[in-house]
Amino acid sequence: MNLTMTKKYILGIDGGSQSSKVVIFDTDGRVVCEASQALEPLYTPEPGVVEHPHDDLYDSIVAAASRAMQAFQGDPADIIGVGLCSIRCCRALTRADGTLVEPVQSWMDERLSKPYEPTNDDVVHVTTTSGYLMGRLTGELTDTIANYIGPWPMDVGTWDWFSDQETFDKYNVSRSMLYRLQMPGDVGGFVNEQFAASTGIPQGLPVVHTANDKAAEALGAGLRDETTGLVSLGTYIAGMIVGKEFVAEPTSFFSNFASEPHRYIYECGGIRRGMWTVSWLRNLLGREITDGAAAAGMTGDDFLNAVASDVPAGSDGLLCVLDWLAPPTKPYKKGMFLGFDERHGYAHMYRSILEGIAFTMKQNMVNMEEERGITIDTLVVSGGGSYSDLCMQIFADVFGIPVVRNEVRNAAGLGAAICVAVACGVYPTFDDASSRMVHREDTFQPNVENIDLYTQLRAVSVDITAQTDAILQRTHRILHDRKGAIAHV
Repeated sequence: MNLTMTKKYILGIDGGSQSSKVVIFDTDGRVVCEASQALEPLYTPEPGVVEHPHDDLYDSIVAAASRAMQAFQGDPADIIGVGLCSIRCCRALTRADGTLVEPVQSWMDERLSKPYEPTNDDVVHVTTTSGYLMGRLTGELTDTIANYIGPWPMDVGTWDWFSDQETFDKYNVSRSMLYRLQMPGDVGGFVNEQFAASTGIPQGLPVVHTANDKAAEALGAGLRDETTGLVSLGTYIAGMIVGKEFVAEPTSFFSNFASEPHRYIYECGGIRRGMWTVSWLRNLLGREITDGAAAAGMTGDDFLNAVASDVPAGSDGLLCVLDWLAPPTKPYKKGMFLGFDERHGYAHMYRSILEGIAFTMKQNMVNMEEERGITIDTLVVSGGGSYSDLCMQIFADVFGIPVVRNEVRNAAGLGAAICVAVACGVYPTFDDASSRMVHREDTFQPNVENIDLYTQLRAVSVDITAQTDAILQRTHRILHDRKGAIAHV
């Protein structure tokens, strides 16, 4: 067969907060095969310290990539490149050769809320997860500009380090400690011998920079203008639209880098430990769920969705506040269920979690729409929660607009593949690549009978914390004072 007629493939790596996923796509954006590897539980040796143990981010990618390559039925020589995206707002401390000095600091680690503080003389470089992983995959100490969100001397408006030295110095890192910056869509290096031997991915393949996982997800979800919104249902739940200009001081959203040069993601307030709350409930219920699922011949998630579908909209008055992980500035915050009575069981709890997520994200997206002066007419929902028809319908009813589910549900890997397709010349532009590689699967239309009910309940839901914060602050103060008293005994 003529080489130009040979089918080509792209490998997308999505390093997430709970697992690493590796997907092999064809150049039309269809999944050929995939594999994932769950991350180890986060290491929390003391309050405020949250780390990825050992070399887990890299090791999990090796494990997932190895299984994906074993499942791949094509010719590895027809893979044209690797796209790399990883979690954001983390910090990796490395030696001169790019290997870790200490475990990677999670985005939930309180050290990420402030500039770097040197505590180990072996640290030569300070970088993000994407920089660290690019170094391990290729040996090149390069990083994508588009993953520098948080405590970094990065000017989001210029896509470069702060030029003002006084501002730069506030972040407590020297330029020599930072990796060399490149744009999303640039080749950061080539698969090295070690990574090739460990995974079966051909040595010498270009590894292409993307951005952080949320921005890559927006690209893979098909966001091209401000009329389409995205809610990413992950460990951190984010709401996004795309734009072309940097907004310096917005009040209801953040201007973050997109996964293509000089475009931006406008991201509204999100939910920390969002879909993790579903896992928490499932694990809390334990045998009650596993036994029920086994009896019904279903998975645990499918069983929960089935029983919750029989619960009426509004969960018979049970409301959920998704504050299972308090922000560092408000440590008193707590997750809550309000409104229990004798009717309520775990099916109500599960549905109220989904409704609480939708209420919160709708309100946050409305705030962003009003500030931007735009109206979203279509919502894409991606991530693990998008597999649930119940969750999709709740979002359609709460948002009151069509809600779309794409063929590729975990879109960050596809966003990484789109970057490779542009970098390797498969498509001339990101617009061309997106139009060819992103495919809609189905659309959920809002149920008009539920729209008004959910609008009224959302108004109640978003007002809960204004009433409960003072109570939680009192409780927090009592327990904090008691802990301090015990420590001094």
